[in-house]
Amino acid sequence: MPRRAPPAPGAHVSWVRGPLGKFTWRMLAAVLGGQGICVLLGAVLARSVAATDGTGDSGIRLGLGVALGLLCFVAAGGLRRGWGLPVGWFVQALTLASALIVPMMIWVALMFLAMWIYCLRRGIQIDAMMAERAR
Repeated sequence: MPRRAPPAPGAHVSWVRGPLGKFTWRMLAAVLGGQGICVLLGAVLARSVAATDGTGDSGIRLGLGVALGLLCFVAAGGLRRGWGLPVGWFVQALTLASALIVPMMIWVALMFLAMWIYCLRRGIQIDAMMAERAR
């Protein structure tokens, strides 16, 4: 599938699907990379808590957490191609839902959601300014 062209200066950019400018997708990929590392650490925590308390299957919790962590990295890689943005939003929702298993993940989810929204908003603005300067 061919890559979509970056938005023209002043054009409306969707927050749900691309195309994203170079600066925006790089910022969002950095957020998803950091989120992936934190989610993987949360998966290890979920496994340890389940193994210690005896509540739930520790292997399933570890597997789900690792799958979510890997999905963060997949979404980061897909940001260049346009399909990573909706997957990134899905990752944000799943990270928030992971607080049902590890309650402290609510803080991780809220922190990365705030960074995701900020980087998306500012990245679009910065890409527009860079395109304007390039003219």
